[in-house]
Parts: sequence; structure tokens; C-alpha cells
Amino acid sequence: MRKFVNKTIWITGASSGIGEALAYELAAQGARLILSARRTDELERVKHACANTELHSIVALDLSKSVAFDAVVEKTWQDSGGIDLLINNAGISQRALVMETSMDVHRRIMEVNYFGTVALTQALLPHFLLQGSGGVITVSSLVGKFTTPLRSAYSASKHAITAYMDSLRAELDGKGVQFTTVYPGFIHTNLTYKALLGNGDEQNSMDRAQQEGMPAAKCAKKIIEAYEKGKAEVYIGGRETKAVLLKRFFPRLFARIVRKAKVT
Repeated sequence: MRKFVNKTIWITGASSGIGEALAYELAAQGARLILSARRTDELERVKHACANTELHSIVALDLSKSVAFDAVVEKTWQDSGGIDLLINNAGISQRALVMETSMDVHRRIMEVNYFGTVALTQALLPHFLLQGSGGVITVSSLVGKFTTPLRSAYSASKHAITAYMDSLRAELDGKGVQFTTVYPGFIHTNLTYKALLGNGDEQNSMDRAQQEGMPAAKCAKKIIEAYEKGKAEVYIGGRETKAVLLKRFFPRLFARIVRKAKVT
């Protein structure tokens, strides 16, 4: 029997990319989904494309407006009769040099990728602890382990969420809650279309590396497999995932390579 049959799973950033792919895969495995993003029209499209459409619900959510998350989580928990797994997938990327990135862009990216994710997780955790079970999958990025040009704010936000999830994993060990952090490399999604330039405008084009990246559906399967195996961390992508080990064991070599690497 598949692990996710009749499990209630809340996915943020479910309107496209990895989140959309996760929705299709988990719905096919018999899960009941709570789909969240800002665009309800796109969420409706995803919901109706999922298996067992009638089982799934939509909760509009803007991670940059986290003040009301306690109330949103309480209502969602009651409406769904409990939640088994939260997948923190929503996020904003960046393509801009450090010296050309405004502070507004830094703050916007941190608000969504870090503060919004933290606020949603912390609002849900007391419910998991009370029921004695639950899980949190957080989609970070390989640049949550190392940094490349053009991603200063994005990388900082992903480093931050990595540290937060590491702390939770240590503090709540033995409490019945599993924390799996995912570090994707180049995945074929529309993430780079929405990536912020230094002035806050969207890039509106796809990086070549992203274009040639792993299909989102394959990435989603690997994420689910890692969670099922109880992994704390998983690196997903092509040869770019080797950069994690390169930086750890050969930091000076990594520094020389990353200065010249084509990262778009």
C-alpha cells in the first residue's frame, strides 16, 4: 500500500513547477491535497488536472503576508480534519549582481522564502506535536549550501531556511515530526521567468541551464522517495549537485570554478 493514501498534504507554490508536479504525483498516490499559491485560477487548473479532483481543496496564500497565518492554519486544520504533511515549496528566485540589487528586492525575497515559510511552519507545528505525528518537506535549493553569482538574496534566503530546518530537526527529535530538506539543482520549471532583477522586475525568460534541467515530474518523484525513506536532506539534479562536495572538501578550487561558471 502506498504511504500517502488518504493522507492530507498541504503544498505551497502548487500552481506551477515542482509544486504542481508534486500535486499530480501525490494525488495519483491517493492523497488528499490542500493546494496553495497566490493565483487561485491556476490552482483551480491544477486541482482539476489531479486524480480524484473532488478530494482536493484550495487555500489562497501569499507568503509575504504572514501576519494572519495562525488563523489561516487553524481554519485549514479544522476544515480538513487534520494535516499529515506540509510541503514548503513556494519561493522567489533572483538574477542580479549584488551591487545592482535593491534592498527592496532583498527584503521581498527574504519575506517569502524565509519569513513566510517559517511563519507557516511554526503555525502548523503545534498541531503536529499535539497529534504526535506529521512531516515537513522544505524545498530549498543547491544554493542553500553554496553560493553562485547573480543569486545573493536568493541564496541567503535558502541558507537561512536550511539553518532553521536544521534547528527544528534537532530540537524536535523524537517528537514524531519528520523534517526533510530538498536541494534541487537545475529543474525545468518557470522559476527563472519570475526571478527578480535588481530593480524588482521579473526576468521574464528561462535560463539555458534551467531549460536543459531535470523534468519537474522526475524531481517530484525523487522528493517523495526521499521523504518515504526518512531522509533529512536530498540533493536533486545533474552534475551540479557535486558542487556541494566540491565546496566542502576543496573550497579554494570551488571558489575559482564558481567565479567563471555559467550559472544562467
